[in-house]
Amino acid sequence: MATLLQPKKSGSINPLKSSAPLGAALAYLGVDGAVPLFHGAQGCTSFALTLAVRHFREDMPMQTTAIAEVETILGGADNLEEALVNLQSRMNPKFIGIASTALIETRGEDITGDLLSIMQRRHELARTAIVYASTPDYVGALEDGWAKAVTAIIEGLVVPGERRQKSLRQINILPGVHQTAADIDQLRDMAAAFGLDAVVLPDLSGSLDGHVNAEFTPITSGGTKLEDIADMGEGLATIAIGQHMTPAAEALEGLTGVPSTVLSSLTGLAASDELVALLSRISGVAVPENLKRRRSQLVDAMLDCHFYLGGKRIAIAADPDLIYQLAVFFKSLGAEIVTAVTTTNHSPLLEKVPAKDVVVGDLMDFEERAAAAKADLLVTHSHGRQAAERLGLPHLRVGFPIFDRLGVQHRAMVGYAGSRDFLYEVGNIFLSLIKEKTPEDFASAEVPPFKVQEKRDVGQTLAIG
Repeated sequence: MATLLQPKKSGSINPLKSSAPLGAALAYLGVDGAVPLFHGAQGCTSFALTLAVRHFREDMPMQTTAIAEVETILGGADNLEEALVNLQSRMNPKFIGIASTALIETRGEDITGDLLSIMQRRHELARTAIVYASTPDYVGALEDGWAKAVTAIIEGLVVPGERRQKSLRQINILPGVHQTAADIDQLRDMAAAFGLDAVVLPDLSGSLDGHVNAEFTPITSGGTKLEDIADMGEGLATIAIGQHMTPAAEALEGLTGVPSTVLSSLTGLAASDELVALLSRISGVAVPENLKRRRSQLVDAMLDCHFYLGGKRIAIAADPDLIYQLAVFFKSLGAEIVTAVTTTNHSPLLEKVPAKDVVVGDLMDFEERAAAAKADLLVTHSHGRQAAERLGLPHLRVGFPIFDRLGVQHRAMVGYAGSRDFLYEVGNIFLSLIKEKTPEDFASAEVPPFKVQEKRDVGQTLAIG
C-alpha cells in the first residue's frame, strides 16, 4: 500500500495538473451540438482553449461570460444571461454546458439560482438543454471537473423513473477523462461483439476524433445525442471507467435503477479479462472467438516484451485514475514504479498504487524524485519533455495535454488490442535504446597470436597418420 505524501510548498513550480473547469469543458464537448461556457474571466477560457486546441488540433467552441472588474464586484448574473442569449441566437446549440471558475466561486454567487431565474425570464432558451457544474479552479483537477460535468448532465437530462423497455440490448458506458476517441471506439466494438448497443457519455469518439465536416459548424459535430442521454434508463447496465466516475454512475443508478459497475482500469490482461467477463455476464453471450484471438495476441506480446521491461525503473506523473492504471500495468510486466506523482488526493485508488509512496505535487517534484530514484523512463504528458531532456531519459507521453505528437486521439490503451499496441509502444522505446554492435566495438579486442609451429606439427602428424 502506497503512502500519500503532500510536499509543503507555497506554490507550484512547474504545474502537472490541468484545471477542473477544463475537465468539465472536455466532458461537455462529448455531447452532440454542444457549446461549453466558462462562467468567469476571459483569461480562464483562453488558457483552457489553448491547451485543448493544441492537444486535439481541432476548433473548439469554448465560450466565456467575460467577467471583468465591475462584474467581479457587483455580480456576474447579467453576463451569464447575456452570454446564454447570444449563444442561442448566434450559434443555435442543442446543448450548453456551464462550468464555473475560481473568480465567480470565490465571490460566492448563487449560480444555480441565477440560472433558474434566467430560464424563467428568457423563454427563448427553452429549446436549448442547459446544465451547470460547480468547478472552481482551486478544487480538484481535470478528473474532478470531468466527473462533475458528467454528473450534472445525467441529473439534468436523463429521464428518471421506470424503464420503458425500449431496448433490451442497451448498455451505458461512462468513460473517464483519460479515455481517447480510439479507446471509446474499442469499448463500443467490444460491446457490439456481445450483441450490446453502447450509449457512451461523453462520447469524444464522435466529436473529437479528428474528422472533416462537409461544412463549418460552430458547435460540436458528433458526440452523445440528447435523446440517447434521456433514454439511458433503458440500459441493462452501466459501466463506469475510473474511480472519478463513481458519482456519475451512482447518480444514474439513483435516477433510473440501472445497476452500475465501476472498473478501475481497462489496460492489461487482468483488467481486460474483467471487462470481457462483465460484458459476457450482462449479455448472457459466450466470449466471441475474435476476442479470444485478441487475448492470445496480448499474451504473446507480453512474452515478447517482458525481456525489455523486466526490472526497468518507471517514473509516472498523471491524474489519479491514470497513474493507477499505468502503474498496475507496468508492475504486471516486471517493472518497478520508483516515482509516482499525481494531481489531487481525492481518489481512494492512490493508496493502491504499487509504489512506496505517491506524491501530490508538480513536475518539479517529479523530476527531482525521478533523478534520485535513477529512473529508466519518464511517463507523463507533454509538459514533462523538459525534465526528460535535462535527465537524458526517454519520455512516454500519456494523459492531457499531448501537443508535441500527432494522432493522440487515435491511440488506444484499453482492452486486449489496445493493451497489446500500447505494450509494443513501450517495448520499442527500450528496444531502441539498445546499441547495436559495430566493427569498431571489436577493434580493441585482443586476438591471440597465430602459432605457425603448432600448425605445422599438426600437419606433419596428419601426414604420418
